[in-house]
Amino acid sequence: MTAFLDRCRAIVGAARMPDNVLDAPAAMAPYLRDWRGRFTGSARAVLRPGSVDEVAQLVRLCAQERVPIVPQGGNTGLVLGSVPDASGDAVVLSVARLNRIRALDPVNRTVTVDAGAILQHVQEAAAAAGCLFPLSLAAEGSCTIGGNLATNAGGTGVLRYGNTRELCLGLEVVTPQGEIWSGLRGLRKDNTGYDLRDLYIGAEGTLGIITGAVMKLYPAPRASITALAALASPDHALRLLSLMQDRAGASLTGFELMSAFCLGLVAKHFPQLPRPFAATYPYYALLEISSSESEAHAVALLEGATSAAFDAGIVLDAAVAASVAQSRALWQLREHIPLAQAADGKNIKHDISLPVSSIARFIAHTEPLLQQAFPGFQLVCFGHLGDGNLHFNVAPPPGIGNEAFLANQAAVNRVVHDAVDAFGGSISAEHGIGALKRDELARYKSPVELNLMRAIKAALDPLGIMNPGKIL
Repeated sequence: MTAFLDRCRAIVGAARMPDNVLDAPAAMAPYLRDWRGRFTGSARAVLRPGSVDEVAQLVRLCAQERVPIVPQGGNTGLVLGSVPDASGDAVVLSVARLNRIRALDPVNRTVTVDAGAILQHVQEAAAAAGCLFPLSLAAEGSCTIGGNLATNAGGTGVLRYGNTRELCLGLEVVTPQGEIWSGLRGLRKDNTGYDLRDLYIGAEGTLGIITGAVMKLYPAPRASITALAALASPDHALRLLSLMQDRAGASLTGFELMSAFCLGLVAKHFPQLPRPFAATYPYYALLEISSSESEAHAVALLEGATSAAFDAGIVLDAAVAASVAQSRALWQLREHIPLAQAADGKNIKHDISLPVSSIARFIAHTEPLLQQAFPGFQLVCFGHLGDGNLHFNVAPPPGIGNEAFLANQAAVNRVVHDAVDAFGGSISAEHGIGALKRDELARYKSPVELNLMRAIKAALDPLGIMNPGKIL
């Protein structure tokens, strides 16, 4: 192994920069531990190349030596997709040093970036050019574009702008053989055969290493108005969503569902955040209207739709942000739900998607089944209602220890995932499969789908060195 690491050091210039190849346990530790702190793997070393050519050379070396590779961006994933297993056979290949904004074209409305570029930095570069890069999620200060693409990340803007896949026009990828495919073309139309880009997006590093991307930009909205609506049920939330879409169309850029229990957790652990209503309501919808015309136009759209919702008996109460600060405060309520969950203790998470029209029926069907199987459980239900993505998390009953409750994880997953399958949904909306949901994928994917996926994996990565044990 010493000879192998010496060759790695020669490729990445570790004689000058020793931290480009890490093999000391303390130095490797942050790269081996998953975001939630539930699992720590093992690796021969952590490799930190500084160029695409160095990535290609390292991959060729690993292919020659049959050394598995775990690609890693910001390591903010939630399904053990970016950390190695416990065998210690693999190397972690971090793209953190590949972090440039390569080019920004405000006329073509594209930005070309390294895979290790931090999402927030890409947002800021777009804003400086008077444009909008609309991908937004809680980990945006740490996650990287390469990781966003590898997991086809979602976030709060999917309703209007789509997942990361919809935001990508071209990729640069290092194949498992160490070849460089450069598809960095900012074209919105390119009908010249198989779309290789779509193979790598969402593949979680199992087919190759994304090293660069051309991403779409949009005109920055002139104004955004946020409101929080109090609702009696998820069915009322769906009715409000339909009304808002009918009246606002593409100007509706956000629509988030939150249960009373979710906001109760936020109030408990973050009492400094606002409480817009004196009363407690069963559910809430956080919605955002963006206008390319003016603030007055956005306000008129929101006020007209909200008034119609009151008249139809859909909304029980509403709070409209009167300033940018108030808008941010309302969004903080939504963004702090995962933090409040973590502060409250362990829970069993489900990142699921359903046809939007089925969400209310799914909740009404599944919650009693969970209550019957696990009396006293607490449901933490929130998510991106506009695109059918729910975070349907199960917390233990009061007085039950975390570890005792987590022993029921497989049984809880079976109740939830069977219901998701029955309603025609997906067991992973935006977090991916990784190693955590691999066995669940095998249960719910058809044999035809799985065999097609295995055939693609075998064709592109015949040695099986790219992120082994993930997805398949």
